[in-house]
Amino acid sequence: CATIGHLDGQEINIRTLIIIGIGFLVWAAILGLAKIIQPGNVLALRGATYSFIGAWFVAAAVNMWVGVTRAGCSVQDELPIFLLIFLLPALTALFVKWKWY
Repeated sequence: CATIGHLDGQEINIRTLIIIGIGFLVWAAILGLAKIIQPGNVLALRGATYSFIGAWFVAAAVNMWVGVTRAGCSVQDELPIFLLIFLLPALTALFVKWKWY
């Protein structure tokens, strides 16, 4: 669990920041596909957002599992990182869906 800094006492890993960035890119790709497949369809954007959240939860959980089983971190150490990785893109996606479509 190599770190580059602290956030409210929690250590932050550069890998964590990269994974969060990937989450935003995946969300953008899913929304882009929804717009290409169903242009102008708000329900497609909503469905894409919910699909992203479900898929991102699985991806964040797999990342946590890798951290516990391969990196040797405890579940207690990995849980805040899981929450950050999952919730930052997921809550942003929900906010954008709520605000604009």
